Amino acid sequence: MSERVLRRVGDSGLAVSAIGLGCNNLGRAHTATFEPAGAQALVNAALDAGITLFDTADMYGRDAGRSEELLGRSLGAHRAEVVVATKFGMDARGANGPDDGARGSRRYIRAAVHASLRRLGTDWIDLYQLHEPDPATPLDETLDALDDLVRAGTVRYFGHSNFAGWQLADADHLARRAHRTRFVSAQNEYSLLNRDVERELVPAARAFGVGILPYFPLANGLLTGKYRRDSAPAGSRLREAKPHLLDTAPWAALDALQAFADARDLTMVDVAFGWLLARPQVCSVIAGATSPEQIRVNAAATRYVPTADDLVEIDGIFPPPGV
Repeated sequence: MSERVLRRVGDSGLAVSAIGLGCNNLGRAHTATFEPAGAQALVNAALDAGITLFDTADMYGRDAGRSEELLGRSLGAHRAEVVVATKFGMDARGANGPDDGARGSRRYIRAAVHASLRRLGTDWIDLYQLHEPDPATPLDETLDALDDLVRAGTVRYFGHSNFAGWQLADADHLARRAHRTRFVSAQNEYSLLNRDVERELVPAARAFGVGILPYFPLANGLLTGKYRRDSAPAGSRLREAKPHLLDTAPWAALDALQAFADARDLTMVDVAFGWLLARPQVCSVIAGATSPEQIRVNAAATRYVPTADDLVEIDGIFPPPGV
């Protein structure tokens, strides 16, 4: 097993590996990780690479909950060595029982967490995340229910996903006012191709000590270096499922980034991950994979630490929002 280099999540005591495994492919149809053997190989590779953060959700898998089941089974005796993060609050397709259209409610949270604990085969969840804001439930009720779970020891920390900056700030104010446990993490889409979170979410996270966990760090594969303006690998997910992204990709900027990487004997993945890990409040990058080799490539990407001059040059290729 590789040496683990851990980073703290915001101002909390939770520590995670710089690269996390996004488990959305566990149990996904038409992948090598749909079956238990493929999932086990992926988790073993992650453990061997020193990855400690395993991020899933109750809705992941061909059948909702299958990702959690495969993750729990694959971790086995290694459960206590890692950080298991899961999410609730999107449509779990009945896996947690009826949600009554209020997936941040006290009733639904209790049902969802116990269903996730059962599927994961564990007594606790390290990081329990509200997958998206719930307009049907007052945030104060959601915070109260999550605080109860922390006090009971069922959940150790909780976070949110897809919040705007003002929602992050509102949640922190509500928790502090009522002396409740606060959110420690924000999981949002963030990559060189999508820097929108830098407008409001990143400043809010810095102000309130919340760690950022970027998802889609490789922009659906556009930052892997395997796609070109005039070619895409046959059978690739992007080509088959999202061809419009290939048609609208900023190819001139991607070519410039490839040249930047080549000049430093780096891969595009090295640059994409190294850049994110140098951003304020980013504590770990959530990267999906379907093969052990992808795990090894992702884990190795932490070798690149950009210089101040590198960051300026990258900004010239992919400008921050508002520039």
